[in-house]
Amino acid sequence: QVQLVESGGGLVQPGGSLILSCAASESIFRFYVLGWYRQAPGKQRELVARITSGDNTNYADSVKGRFTISRDNAKNKVYLQMNSLKPEDTAVYYCSAYRAGSDYWGQGTQVTVSS
Repeated sequence: QVQLVESGGGLVQPGGSLILSCAASESIFRFYVLGWYRQAPGKQRELVARITSGDNTNYADSVKGRFTISRDNAKNKVYLQMNSLKPEDTAVYYCSAYRAGSDYWGQGTQVTVSS
């Protein structure tokens, strides 16, 4: 069973930065796509950013220019660098991995942007 464990969430002031990490229990080379999603209270889960095995990246329009997704194959980790954070970025952030018709999810990490 694949395990994904997120870390790095917390409380940050508007305009601040956070780095989220996602540690996978096996080689991330095995996954076609790795991504970060988020879910705010009362809203549906939405894609934030994703990166393919070929290092192609996609971002939600709302985070373009502020967030950066990256991967460290040697450490089996995926990162989300979040800059210029806004209150509307407040949500639970989930790491995801996809391969061969199967999706895997982490437990999520809370990010709260508030003064």
